[in-house]
Amino acid sequence: MSNIEIDTPETSDNSFKSKAALVVSIFAMILALSNIGSSNASGEATEQNILAANVYSFFQAKNIRQTQYKLSADNLEISLSNSEKLNPTTKALMEKKLEGYKKTIERYESEPETGEGKKELLHKAKEHEKIRDKALLKDPWFDYAEGLLQVSIVLASVAIVTTTPALLTGSVVLGLLGTLSTINGYYLII
Repeated sequence: MSNIEIDTPETSDNSFKSKAALVVSIFAMILALSNIGSSNASGEATEQNILAANVYSFFQAKNIRQTQYKLSADNLEISLSNSEKLNPTTKALMEKKLEGYKKTIERYESEPETGEGKKELLHKAKEHEKIRDKALLKDPWFDYAEGLLQVSIVLASVAIVTTTPALLTGSVVLGLLGTLSTINGYYLII
């Protein structure tokens, strides 16, 4: 006897249900990947925002200290303008102090050796903001993907119970859109 299967309504239902279950499995896996991407994007956005805020705080502290040195240097310059009233030792000490203040003011402006000058700090903060902004652009795509994939899975599950091909077709369309959104969340093609 040959093993020829005859396509009966029951066999057809089982085949349909198997295909629908496979659709559910595939889109559930993509949903998990989308969820991971969303968590990573959210975490990176938060982390980079904190890092940028920390660097801006350090920048502001440097700016305040630099301003204090500028004010002190201005006061010394004013005092030195009345140098005829100062004895030579005091005048030399004030000039030396003024020179030190000016060097510190310059160092606070830019310090490439340590990367802690205002110029370098501002650059670091902007870099953290760029990374944060890219992560923030990714996150909504994962949200769209998660919503589309969840609805797709529900439709495929209902299609299994009702054996309605139109529901499975709708599920596949939404699942494919969710898959494209997931891919775009990772690579920002759009």
